[in-house]
Amino acid sequence: MLAIAIEAVTTVLTLAGLGYYLLALWSARSFVRHLRQPLPQFHPPVSILKPVKGLDPGMYGSFASHCRQQYAGEYEILFAVSSFDDPAVQAIHRLQAEFPDRAIRLVLCPESLGANGKVSNLVQVLPYARFDYLLINDSDIQVSPDYLRNIMAHFECPHRAGGRVGMVTAPYRGRAHTTLGSRMEALGISTDFIPGVLTARNLEDGIHFALGSTLAISREALNEIGGLAPLVDYLADDYELGVRVARSGFEVALSGEVVDTFVPAYTFPQFLAHQTRWARSTRDSRKLGYAGLAFTYGLPWAFFNLIASGANLPSVALLSLTLAARVALALVVGVGIVGDRQVLRDLWLLPLRDVVALGIWAWSFAGNTVAWRGEEFSLKDGKLHKMAA
Repeated sequence: MLAIAIEAVTTVLTLAGLGYYLLALWSARSFVRHLRQPLPQFHPPVSILKPVKGLDPGMYGSFASHCRQQYAGEYEILFAVSSFDDPAVQAIHRLQAEFPDRAIRLVLCPESLGANGKVSNLVQVLPYARFDYLLINDSDIQVSPDYLRNIMAHFECPHRAGGRVGMVTAPYRGRAHTTLGSRMEALGISTDFIPGVLTARNLEDGIHFALGSTLAISREALNEIGGLAPLVDYLADDYELGVRVARSGFEVALSGEVVDTFVPAYTFPQFLAHQTRWARSTRDSRKLGYAGLAFTYGLPWAFFNLIASGANLPSVALLSLTLAARVALALVVGVGIVGDRQVLRDLWLLPLRDVVALGIWAWSFAGNTVAWRGEEFSLKDGKLHKMAA
């Protein structure tokens, strides 16, 4: 009797997951059609704000890519550091020497304004920014020479008639190391996370959050939401910033400009720890949508259905159909839209990655603690609360 019940439940969940894969494919098609629209010429002055702490993989090359922009407007790059003893400072001095014609400034941000050190630095560097358009991204983000031009153009492309774009964000792909954890992390970004973003965009008639790979925002929108200071205790500050911009009446636009991020050489336990932190952060920020993720893991449910049914013919057929849809989604979004060629190399890891992702989703409900930057925090309503020693 129990086996029959498990078979029935996993059949329903597999069908739901299959439906999600098809919906995600349709959403990807909608996004591609959107990208075919020509972008206007819009080149306002931009202040790029980059909080830095320590040395990240590929960091100098990422910095340099921002200095090679083919952008008709003026732009400056402001690096925010908590201490001039930070190892990143030497790389920034090297950058200033290599690109003397670029406006590159190093700003000391010594105060700790909250649990999120990155946002704390951003609050302190903001008064030094000269321009009315700001662009924030992490120190390991590497971009193309057309990055600024393509991002800023979206401020002139409102989705709705009479709408105002207050923020532009962008998808990203992970450059993996050779470790299993690193490769699975990068695979998940291109084949699971980005398809989820495109599906949310399609279902919600636009995107109502932001991705930390690119947070381009107008001062008008930033002032409307009260600046960055209210975010100093949020873990998912990028998500929260986008939510607040959308709630204030501005549009958040998703660009087709894909950027690169460097995935650390995670061991498998480190990969699990990072994914758990990410999962609990998402669960705490987007509670209803996160619970609904149970219906998106079609492939793992199909495997469990196969076991529960004793590998009968219908379960084999359902697994085959679900696997085909899952692989199609990975290729269409991961390779076709995101341009991640690593997906082809690591496609065989997709079933394992999806089963692990389902396990992490379930485990994320087992607690509210996260490990971040070597410290333990509890999460409540998206905010970090330091654990007592």
